[in-house]
Order: sequence, then structure tokens, then C-alpha cells
Amino acid sequence: MAEENLADENWAYLLTLLPVDWQELAKTSGGVLRLRGAASLSDLLRTLLLHIAHGCSLRTTSVVAKAAGWASMSDVALLKKLRACEGWLCALCAGLLKESGMSLPQTHRGLHMRLVDSTIIKEPGDTGSQWRVLYSLTVPDWQCDFFRLTSTKGAGNGESFKYFAIHPGDCLLADRGFSHLAGIGHVHHHGGSVIVRLHDQNTPLEKEDGSQVVLLEWLEKISKSGQVGGISVWLPAEKGSKKRIQARLCAIRKSVEATTLAERKLRRRASRKQSVLREITLDHSAWIVVLTTVQQVVLSDVEVLEWYRVRWQIELAFKRLKSLGDVGHLPKHDAASSRAWVYGKLLIALLSEKMQRHAVAFSPWGGRWLEQDPPPEFLA
Repeated sequence: MAEENLADENWAYLLTLLPVDWQELAKTSGGVLRLRGAASLSDLLRTLLLHIAHGCSLRTTSVVAKAAGWASMSDVALLKKLRACEGWLCALCAGLLKESGMSLPQTHRGLHMRLVDSTIIKEPGDTGSQWRVLYSLTVPDWQCDFFRLTSTKGAGNGESFKYFAIHPGDCLLADRGFSHLAGIGHVHHHGGSVIVRLHDQNTPLEKEDGSQVVLLEWLEKISKSGQVGGISVWLPAEKGSKKRIQARLCAIRKSVEATTLAERKLRRRASRKQSVLREITLDHSAWIVVLTTVQQVVLSDVEVLEWYRVRWQIELAFKRLKSLGDVGHLPKHDAASSRAWVYGKLLIALLSEKMQRHAVAFSPWGGRWLEQDPPPEFLA
């Protein structure tokens, strides 16, 4: 009985982390016009997160929720409810992102910003299948405007921009895994642009005269911590094309402390994978280098780095999403349930992050703060 009370108390605390209008959002988003099958909005959300976060199948979730008294609905009805709650889960994510105080650059000059990511999901069990999920979130409304689920095996299932639908004016922000010529070319040829962390081994760069760019030679000119630099580069013509793509490199020098941490991380990764760490990789770790095809007149070097920082700011949430992503049965039925699953995963990541920020507000003698905001001094 004590365990049950503790679980309910923990859930009550979790509800305090949601946006203050979380119940109203259920109605205004159109997701929950009638509860039908659930005891309350709280129990409905608890049931959905049991499926999304804990890895229970729809059928198992239905059985557990009924036994707990949260909801009484079949697995089919639960899937329909998940689809219907897509807008609600999205609104909850948007509310938490707004509360996080994330600063967004004011300058985008008509560009349609999209945060792009990829994650590998392993379904529960020793023989669980592995899937690759590609998705993008628009900024600042945080809508999931693209979702692609494929096997991790076989050609055409890697990280690449070329699998995304691109419209003129789109600007895709991504980490170095998407730094490939084919993907960048796909975005460029469809009227879009990219801001992506440079992967120098996968993305050869040329000077205007066609000679190779010596990256370290340029980076060493950016010698002071916090100093920003930019240089024009060209991406080699793709196979079957004679036209190169003009681009820019924007870089900022890290602090000594950040450089030391980056080097330590690289060494740990090489040791874990039992691979040889190249000396030049360590040399490059003193800078953050971003490749963009956005023209200088649209975004300056500093503005490009500020927008990449938006991607960096939610990197923790993405990492949490990935760490939680290897549990859970994937919705493979339709786009709505797939997007709702993404929002649910992101909601869990954002709640985890907010819980960590509020960790000092936990009372060692119980949950007296569950019905009110924690004292300000504990949030400093």
C-alpha cells in the first residue's frame, strides 16, 4: 500500500511540472473533447505515458490501466485516443519549452527554421527489432512536421537530409551526423538551406580556386576564447552535376575548460569503441565549427552560431529522448500516432529536465509542496 501511495504522490508531483493550463490545453487543442474511458485527464495522461515511456504494448497498457482504475478501454480504443491527443501532447511540449527560458534569436528573415534529429529505437525483448526515427520540429511553434520510421539495416536508412521533404525557405538545423554532401545538396536543390555542425571527414571543402581547404590553418587564426570567425567555402559538385554549392564556415573558439572537457570526451569515446583517436581530431576540438548555406546578407556569422546554439540548447532534451527511446512499442500505423509518440517522448525528456532543475525543491520529509510552487530560494 505504501508503494501505491508513493507512486500516486510522485505522479501528483509530476503534474505540478506541467504547464499551469495543462487541463485547458486538452480541450483547446481538440485532443480531449470527451474523456470516455478514462477516469480523469490526469489518469488519461498517465495511461498514455505508461505506453510511451514505460515500454508497455497497447494491450498491456490497457490491462494495467484498467487494473489501476485509470482507464477502461481496449488497445484499439487506446490507439485512437493516442492519435486524438497529438495536439495536446504537442501543446504540453511547447508550454514546457516556453517555460524553460530558452532564448531564440530574433533574426531569421523569413527562414522557416526546422530542428532535425535522428534516433535509433530498440523494441523491448532480446530479439527486439531496431528502428531509425528521423523527425524535425519547427521553431518556434515546436510542431513535428516530419516523421520517418525505417529499419536500421539496408541502404537508404541512415542519417541524411535527403529523406526530408524540403520547401523553399526551409532552414534545417542539425548535428554533425547530417554533414554529408548528398543531403546538403538535396536541401540546396529544393530551395532550402542548412546550418549543420561540420563533420570534416564526410564533407570535403574547397576554396574558390578549387584547392582543398586546410581547416586547422584557418581555425588557428581564431585564437581567443569566444572569438567568432567566418570563411567562404565551396562544396564539390556531386556526381552528375557540374555546379558547386557555395557555403560558409562559422566558428567560435571554446574556453580552455570547454576544450579540456571535449578532449576528455573524445578520449573516453575512443577508449570505449577501441578506436584510434586522430591527433587532428583533438586539435579541432578547441572550436565549434558550423557549416551553412545561408547567405551572409541573410544571417551573419554570429547569427548562424546563435541559431545553432538553439539546437545545442535542446541537445540535453534530445539526449534524454534517445536514452529513453530504447523502450517503448513504436506506433507503426499512421502519421498521427507516430507524431503523438514523438511528442510523448519529448514531453518525458522535458519533464525529466525540469525535474532535474527543481531537484533541490524536493522536501526530505514529504510532499508538502505538491499543491504549491516550491519556494523561490530553492530554484536559484
